[in-house]
Order: sequence, then structure tokens, then C-alpha cells
Amino acid sequence: MNILIGGISIIICFTAVVLLEKFFKKEGLYVWIAMAVIVANIMACKQVNFFGFATSLGSVLFASSFLATDILTIKYDKDTAKKAVILGLLSIVLFNIVMQLAIAYIPNELDFVNDSLKTLFTFSGRISIASIVMYFVSNMADVYLFDKLRKKFPNKLWLSNNVSTILCNCTENFLFGILAFVGVFPLVTILEMQILGCIIETIIALCDTPFLYLSKKLN
Repeated sequence: MNILIGGISIIICFTAVVLLEKFFKKEGLYVWIAMAVIVANIMACKQVNFFGFATSLGSVLFASSFLATDILTIKYDKDTAKKAVILGLLSIVLFNIVMQLAIAYIPNELDFVNDSLKTLFTFSGRISIASIVMYFVSNMADVYLFDKLRKKFPNKLWLSNNVSTILCNCTENFLFGILAFVGVFPLVTILEMQILGCIIETIIALCDTPFLYLSKKLN
């Protein structure tokens, strides 16, 4: 069931990226990236099994930000893609600040969600900082690498897309696991989660290539 839901999520998210750019141009992708980064960080709190191994959710939404910046680089320019990454960074930082303020309010006797909000959004400095830093570094690296590869191999868009996305996404996955969880989980568990995460992210990256070509065709 998880694999089926994952496939549906890929189709919905990547189609949304293409359609947002088609109808709302770069502004549509700015909105998507800001939303995707915030929601992916919330989804990452949930642990699920794929192929019998544990991993966290959020991979599809994180990957969709790479597709969005690749489309921005192709249809606009590298600076436009960099601006989208910075907007995503500001979105997740401000979201964390606002949620800490929301948790700080003293609930009244009618409240029934405060404990749940605390569970989800209580600031975990190490994990939150690792997530924010690795989002920014990996997406910026993807923008630069994709731009260089597409200029070097102008007729091999699939190569530029897959190499940049897979390399940056998997590097981000491993470094985040090390920064966030070493000393919290056993090293074997961390490696298991990150290896599976890289496999899943590689599959997702391969799946986004047809959507990149579709977006280019809809120019």
C-alpha cells in the first residue's frame, strides 16, 4: 500500500509543479517550493516502511523542489532558481519561528490541540537546523550543477537532470542523517534509513525526468 500511495504522490506533486509553472509562471513555482519545504519537514516526522525498511516521509515533496528549480533554470535563468531556493529557506525559518510562538500561548479550557502541536512543532534545534541547512545547501548545489551540465550537454537534458538531482539529493540525505541523528539512533539504524532514503530518492529523481520534458514542451 505504501508503494502505491508513493506512486500516486509522485504523479500528483510533479504534475502540480508543471501546471503551476504553466499557468502562473515562475511565481507559481515560488509558491510551490515554499509550501513543499514546510510540508515536507512536517511529513518527515512520520516513519513508514518501504520494502521492509524504515524511512521518513517527505522525500517526494523535497524532490519536487529540485524539479521546480530545474524548470526555473531552463525557462528563466539560474538567478531565478536561486531566488526560489532562498524563498524556500525564508519560508521554513519563518514557519518555525511562528510555530514556536503559537506553542508558547497558554491554551484555555476549550483547547484540544495544544499537546499535538507541541508534539509536532516543539523546536528540536539539532534536527531543525540540520534540515534547514541541508535543504539550502543541496538545492543551491543542484541549481549550479544542473546549469553547468545542461550547458555542457545541451542535447542531454535527462543526463543533466538526473545527475544533478540524484547527486545533490543523496548527498543531502546522508549528511542530514549524520548531523541530525548521530548519537540519537544507533549508527546501523541511521545508515539503513539513509541508504533506503537514497534508493527512494533516486527512483523519484528518475521519475521526474518526463515531467521536466513535459514542462519544456509546454513552454
